[in-house]
Amino acid sequence: MRKVHVNLSATLLVGEAKFRPSHNGFSRRKSFVVLMPRCPGSPRRRSSAFTLIELLVVIAIIAILAAILFPVFAQAREKARQASCMSNLKQMGTGALMYSQDYDELVMPVGLSTTAGFNYYWWGRYVFATQTIIESEGLLYPYMKNQQIQACPSYENEVFNGLTNKTGYGYNGNQLSPSVGGTWNSVPLAAIKSPSETVLMADAAKVQLSGGQTVVWTSPVLQAPLERVPGFHGRHNGMGNILWVDGHVKALKPAYLAENDGLDALRVKNNIGDIVPAGSTTANNDLMDLN
Repeated sequence: MRKVHVNLSATLLVGEAKFRPSHNGFSRRKSFVVLMPRCPGSPRRRSSAFTLIELLVVIAIIAILAAILFPVFAQAREKARQASCMSNLKQMGTGALMYSQDYDELVMPVGLSTTAGFNYYWWGRYVFATQTIIESEGLLYPYMKNQQIQACPSYENEVFNGLTNKTGYGYNGNQLSPSVGGTWNSVPLAAIKSPSETVLMADAAKVQLSGGQTVVWTSPVLQAPLERVPGFHGRHNGMGNILWVDGHVKALKPAYLAENDGLDALRVKNNIGDIVPAGSTTANNDLMDLN
């Protein structure tokens, strides 16, 4: 008997053989298998698994893409929050104008003092005995019916203050509602020469050092630049939203004017500055006073 040598790397071919009709008229089929030897020198099939170097390259590419895209996603998310903040200010501006219509065209005051153990402020009613604020009883609330819009979605108050609560917005109170003898007065709307260029409210916060650490806290009253207490907060990608007396909302970048009080660097780091006309390098109240 002749010996047959078969290559172990052979390839199997499966086929089917046909035979002539059988006695009952049906054709018969029979499967067969042919063992085909692999040709010498032909390449072997390559494994489909990744090598370590290939995996490291893929991981490096993903890391690079993440480093590029994550800041973009964060900016896009903050842009959406800024739009929500603008909507809040727009609604508060409408409420402030409605307040003026109900009170003889007088600008809404910062607050109203009482002798009953509490005061009313634009952001709520403050009870002295319990040191709590009731947001649903503020001067603006009857015209908004929604206390949530008084809080900027991008603002995180590091110091919870019972009086100011968490608003994130500051009212141009010292110019539009000056305090005389402990009472906040209201100026007539007609006294404001340029309503479209006079600040009503804006993103606001103040910075200070407490225990050697920087603290950002709520500032419900926005002070004018000449008062030398910067409080305009550029919390939306370096920009801050401003509500103007005529009701429109616009974003501006804070002006970082030197106060030389040891907090200038902290203000710049936390995007806290003043509201002044574009190009101004010195403090002025051009966008906040009645003129």
